[in-house]
Amino acid sequence: MEALRLKPQELVTKSSRRSPLILRMVILLFSMICGLYIFSFCVDQTNLFTQININPLRIQTIDRRNRPCRNTSIQEHDIPFVHFPNPRTFSREECACNPVRYFAIISMQRSGSGWFETLLNSHMNLSSNGEIFGPRNRRNNVSVIFDTLDRVYNLDWLSSSAKNECSAAVGFKWMLNQGLMEFHEDIADYFNRRGVNVIFLFRRNILRRMVSLIANAYDKDAKLLNGTHKSHVHSPHEAQVLAKYKPALNVTVLVSHLRGTEQMVARALERFKSTRHIVLYYEDIVANQTKLVDVQEFLKLPRRNLTSLQVKIHSGPLQTQIDNFEDVRKLLKGTSYEKYISTDYIL
Repeated sequence: MEALRLKPQELVTKSSRRSPLILRMVILLFSMICGLYIFSFCVDQTNLFTQININPLRIQTIDRRNRPCRNTSIQEHDIPFVHFPNPRTFSREECACNPVRYFAIISMQRSGSGWFETLLNSHMNLSSNGEIFGPRNRRNNVSVIFDTLDRVYNLDWLSSSAKNECSAAVGFKWMLNQGLMEFHEDIADYFNRRGVNVIFLFRRNILRRMVSLIANAYDKDAKLLNGTHKSHVHSPHEAQVLAKYKPALNVTVLVSHLRGTEQMVARALERFKSTRHIVLYYEDIVANQTKLVDVQEFLKLPRRNLTSLQVKIHSGPLQTQIDNFEDVRKLLKGTSYEKYISTDYIL
């Protein structure tokens, strides 16, 4: 029995011999586990960079077209009228977050809208694209009209008036007889839904407008300027040539035509009164250039001096523009339309 007993000194000696071996195995096992973990982590990170195609040694390029645009200077009531278009045909690049205002000039032929539009287009931040609904195929139905409007307001409508990617206002001219009144409910809803600013431009003296209409229709056939028809001119000589023609007005239907024009203007103002709009008159702009400041403030544009190269054609008093002026004067005397002669604007 004594031979099987171990002395305490012998027990301690045998334990101390085993301990270093066990400790080394534990440390080795721990090191292997740590190594495997670090290796797997590095592999995961490498796969991540590969999947998203990012070179960790290069600076990532930010696509401005897809980033959210925020402008803290825009007041809350203005938010529906501020837009950040993303054109399909080009990139706005550094101007992607420059706000854009939408507008439409609602007018009638021979009301000064061509001259007015050249004034607006002299502003470096504004693009007005002319009478885009002149061709009938662009106004056959509401769907076609909306598609055309979307292209204009998305900056994808290409014209000679289109500015650069930093345009701050974009729009066009729309005459009352170009589908506007026919689909007025849907169009007014579109304007309100898309935040389109409406600029009404009419003439106070609609008798002068009638003279301009008849004279312009005559020149389409006569082509007084060396066989060329021009609705607008850029030199005093051309204006004098065209002004030589004096139309004779049909006094039988004159009053009914004047009444019809007034009623059409009134209907347009009524049907689009729900839109954000401003009402301008050609004569007021000619007499007071500060009206152009009002337009720029209406569209929230930086104020600029607006200019046009167009020259007015019929600039003299009405009695020098109408061939049968005395018949017209007698017809209108005592009526509500006498004002167009007695208070004629000398422009």
